[in-house]
Amino acid sequence: MRVVPNLYPALERQEVVVHAPGHARSLAELSEAELGLVARAWRLRAKAAHKESFPYVHALLNEGREAGASRGHSHSQLVWLREPPPEAVAEENGECRVCAHLTDEADAETRVLGHHEGIVAIVRWAGRLPYETWLVPIAHPDGSGLVSPAMPAALRLLAETIRHLHAAEGGPVPLNVWLHDGPHWHLEVVPRLNVLAGLELGAGIYVNTLDPDEAAERLRASRP
Repeated sequence: MRVVPNLYPALERQEVVVHAPGHARSLAELSEAELGLVARAWRLRAKAAHKESFPYVHALLNEGREAGASRGHSHSQLVWLREPPPEAVAEENGECRVCAHLTDEADAETRVLGHHEGIVAIVRWAGRLPYETWLVPIAHPDGSGLVSPAMPAALRLLAETIRHLHAAEGGPVPLNVWLHDGPHWHLEVVPRLNVLAGLELGAGIYVNTLDPDEAAERLRASRP
């Protein structure tokens, strides 16, 4: 496990977390111990960022060239920010919207993929692209996901979800993952199976060509 500066940072501070010494091409190939080290690296670097007056760290994973990855070796990135980015955190007044979403999905059941140590994987009912999935702590968390003791479990469930995605589509799938580190943190998984065009980029209206109920059924039925 190594954390190094990004040679070509887009912003003031960016770091690359190299996930393993072996040439793993996907987070899905990492062992449980290696996934634990990824969570530990994120936690330690987030604490370092906060000490240097960067209050928000955007953790992200790009897999596949179509998703923006420039290297085949599995890695994630940590972007140190002076303030939360516009898309990352929305103020929640009163009832937590993520908790409400969890309640709705638990009642429906059709889009729930599985649970692991207090984390649930759910195919989004209005996902932007096919198979968009959220991995969410079932209990409303207290504090940042980067330093949460539940992050190793979340990464293990993420790796399992990616393995099922690869099996459902018959091979590696380009995808983006990021930590939405708001009041109820969660990991968002967006496979890049469709091309974003003028409607999506210009109007923010996404055309998802796969019904989320069917997407969930395909993922549950797949066997890596």
